[in-house]
Amino acid sequence: MFRPISTSLSPNTEKDDVFLAFKLIFQPWRWFSGKDSQELEEEFRKYLGVGQAISFNSGRSALMAILDALEIKKGDEVLLQAFTCNSAVNPILERGAKPVFVDIDDTLNLDPEDLKRKISYRARLVMVQHNFGWPAKIEKIMDIAKERNLYLVEDCAHALGARYRGKLCGTLGEVAFFSFGRDKVISSVFGGMAVTNNNKTGEKLKNFQSKLTFSPGSWIFQQLLHPVLMNWKIMPAYALHPFLGRMILGVSHKLSILSKAVYREEKKGKMSKRFPKLLPNAFSILALNQFKKLERFNRHRKEITEFYKENLAGFRMPLAESREEVEPIFMRYPILAEKETDEILKKARERRIFLDDGWRKSPIVPPDTDINKMQYISGSCPRAEKVAKNILNLPTHINISKKEAQIIVDFLKKHGS
Repeated sequence: MFRPISTSLSPNTEKDDVFLAFKLIFQPWRWFSGKDSQELEEEFRKYLGVGQAISFNSGRSALMAILDALEIKKGDEVLLQAFTCNSAVNPILERGAKPVFVDIDDTLNLDPEDLKRKISYRARLVMVQHNFGWPAKIEKIMDIAKERNLYLVEDCAHALGARYRGKLCGTLGEVAFFSFGRDKVISSVFGGMAVTNNNKTGEKLKNFQSKLTFSPGSWIFQQLLHPVLMNWKIMPAYALHPFLGRMILGVSHKLSILSKAVYREEKKGKMSKRFPKLLPNAFSILALNQFKKLERFNRHRKEITEFYKENLAGFRMPLAESREEVEPIFMRYPILAEKETDEILKKARERRIFLDDGWRKSPIVPPDTDINKMQYISGSCPRAEKVAKNILNLPTHINISKKEAQIIVDFLKKHGS
């Protein structure tokens, strides 16, 4: 078993995670209902110190439940930042609401000043995204939301364990959601959680959850196979030669042996039929195994981040400035390059370094998302558009050692500036 240096090829999985997924493939009686989903909800509730935690099969399913619980209706406006994933936009579109995109600030998160400019009388909700595990300027945003009578929802898909003024991200707004996607802070291939301290909202979330069904067994099998094939076949193939790795992964997708993280219809502004669904018990087992490692994972991310900061001083590092009130977890470490990133990434691939995680080129990612279908107006968020053109996200996950980080540093010093 050997791996290429990569940002997002099943990054968090260790040997025990892979063998656990392999074992679960042959235990279909553990795939659907079970005590593990309730245990995961309880562990989340205790960790965050919130009143209620409600599980779903993805972060976007959790967001769909939140929009339902907060009674967001057709024509309501939901403010969210540009430089986001289409998974954060499609649940808004699915309800017939209108996404209003706000530009980003120096934290790569929602800019409070642009937020003020874009609030209209139709606005009902503002969604704060803690990009790459770096907390947004949440206090300023909270004040604006309170003043304008807006719900505040935290998108913590990148931020499990991050803190603002000692408080965990996900505990600062009306409600928050997390993702356990294949490249998130902890990973169970698919999975998500909504959390709240508001009992009324929590009951509505539970009611939404109670009406859902499980995904079919074929879909659960497909996801359980993901860490196994990625670690035992696909990543070793990438390490041998990029073309071989891409070919095996492409064939796996084409034959529906594996699924992509974002489905084709989602790139065109439509929710996939796979969401919302209940969280399969098998995914809860994987998530619980990862949750036990959270503090170790996040300590490692901080160590690798410090290494990049010390050794890439010549690059623009938007998150290099320390802010006393925040404790980030750095799910990725972004830098801004001067050169065309396509060329940099091509040269990196030739050296078995895979840095393209899809968070670039477009204010709504992945890059092949139809931003017109997302109702994004080109030019409305110039800073987000500029960052998307220049950003490179460096890996910080548990399978990146300082030796591998040094290889990335040496490459970037030679080819990235």
